[in-house]
Amino acid sequence: MAAKLKKGDKVVVLTGKDKGKQGEITQVMPQAGKAVVDGINIAIRHVKQSQNDQGGRQPKAMPIQLSNLALVDANGKATRVGFKMDGDKKVRYAKTTGDVI
Repeated sequence: MAAKLKKGDKVVVLTGKDKGKQGEITQVMPQAGKAVVDGINIAIRHVKQSQNDQGGRQPKAMPIQLSNLALVDANGKATRVGFKMDGDKKVRYAKTTGDVI
């Protein structure tokens, strides 16, 4: 099945502690059904000092479930993603506006 959300998409969080926040997808894990969104679901990780890294407590974006994310359309609202044929090519489109993504 084709991916509804891809790397580089602007998304909004629907549920959880970061509800309403927007960010850009930096990594998608289709097997786990999760994605890493820049600035969302931040956890503090303790990193050991190395020769070229300071170490200490560093914030890190953790994966979030794909079902808790929605694409942001041109109006800045959350939208569902659909698929349609544009000539002989399958394209994604926003269900609220009908615009091709």
